[in-house]
Amino acid sequence: MSTWERLLRWEERHQWPVDAIGTAVLALVVVPVSALVTGTSTTGEGTGIWAALLIGPLAWRRTRPVASAATIYSVALLHQLAGISIIFPADLAVLAALYSITVHGPRWGHRVAIGGALLGALVLGMQVWVGDEPAAVVTVVLVATMALAAWAFGLARRARRERIEALVDRADQLEKERDQQAVIATVAERSRIAREMHDIVAHSLSVVIAQADGGRYAAQADPAAASRALETIAETGRAALTDMRRLLGVLRSEPDGRARTDADGPGVLPAQTTPQPGASDIAQLVEQVRGGGAHVSLVRMGTARTLPPGVGLALFRIAQESLTNVLKHAGPGPRVTVVLQWHLDAVELDVTDDGRGAAADSDGLGQGLRGMHERASMFGGTVTVGPRAGGGYRVHARLPIPASAPRADDAEPPGASPSPGAPDGTPGPAPRTAPETLAQEQPR
Repeated sequence: MSTWERLLRWEERHQWPVDAIGTAVLALVVVPVSALVTGTSTTGEGTGIWAALLIGPLAWRRTRPVASAATIYSVALLHQLAGISIIFPADLAVLAALYSITVHGPRWGHRVAIGGALLGALVLGMQVWVGDEPAAVVTVVLVATMALAAWAFGLARRARRERIEALVDRADQLEKERDQQAVIATVAERSRIAREMHDIVAHSLSVVIAQADGGRYAAQADPAAASRALETIAETGRAALTDMRRLLGVLRSEPDGRARTDADGPGVLPAQTTPQPGASDIAQLVEQVRGGGAHVSLVRMGTARTLPPGVGLALFRIAQESLTNVLKHAGPGPRVTVVLQWHLDAVELDVTDDGRGAAADSDGLGQGLRGMHERASMFGGTVTVGPRAGGGYRVHARLPIPASAPRADDAEPPGASPSPGAPDGTPGPAPRTAPETLAQEQPR
């Protein structure tokens, strides 16, 4: 900011003292000159007082422009009625008052002021008309032109000031909106990270706990089963660690803005970039939960569609959270059915069990259910949860999909794990457009 700008800002903050001092200095010059110029005539007695009354109200020309202009106009009219046609140069205060009320006063104020100035020019011309008609016309034209010029300059200054105020106000609004958008984005990102961490940690720990309990009981009677449980625990832990590192990797970046991919220290693997899970990974999720000893069936109906990445991730996380709640709250030996049904405009996921989830004790947080509702609502979908008739618990989700989404040749993408088959290990039937069951219940 330059020195001149700082000076203008200081002057703008101290309008009354600056105007008062300027008026006092102006009065010291104008009042004696007016008394000297106009007081030579016999009708000019007391012009010094009139001049002081004209100059004085300029002290509040910006703080109270209407009162200042009204006072100056009244004094000018009174000294004309008193027989003093003009007091020069003190009467120039009328033009200063007109300019000030145009710039700083209300709109009606400067319109009344210009009308009063033109009326005063006519009154002055009528007083001069008695002695000299051509001089009267010149006087009216000259005074009216000066008043219109002062009014025009005031309008230009007023428009500039209003434009600057509008720009400043707009800048303040944009700054507030920017801060609000930053806060909203921060809250949304924190909610997203909280949902992801909850889904990853809750599901993985539930599987680990279930496998650890089963392995502990099977350690003496069936060492092979205990070994398989430990392998499942290790695989689940590695997968959870990979997901956690991928999630936390977005929170760290290099100075140039690139995401970190190197290791954090000796013995720590670097972060890996892998695709986010989608609808095609639900079969692998079911297989993982089935490996933990749960009786889980996966049923697919309709023709699979290619989902947008966000919708596919939301569908997978809802299925993951539903199965996690089964492991946590359904009790021993629940039978679970996962139905994935494809429609032309939506995909529906239905997870039901016959356990005691509806009557199980809750931790009171409800983060999982809240996360499912938030994920579905982001894409215009719905989630319905609650106990089902005949006992057990049911989670039903419906997510809309674009009508132009292409059909998938297979529900599983290339390179994905094969769909689980019958209990004897034979491959499952090939996908068809008609409803079919791709996985049957398997014993623990």
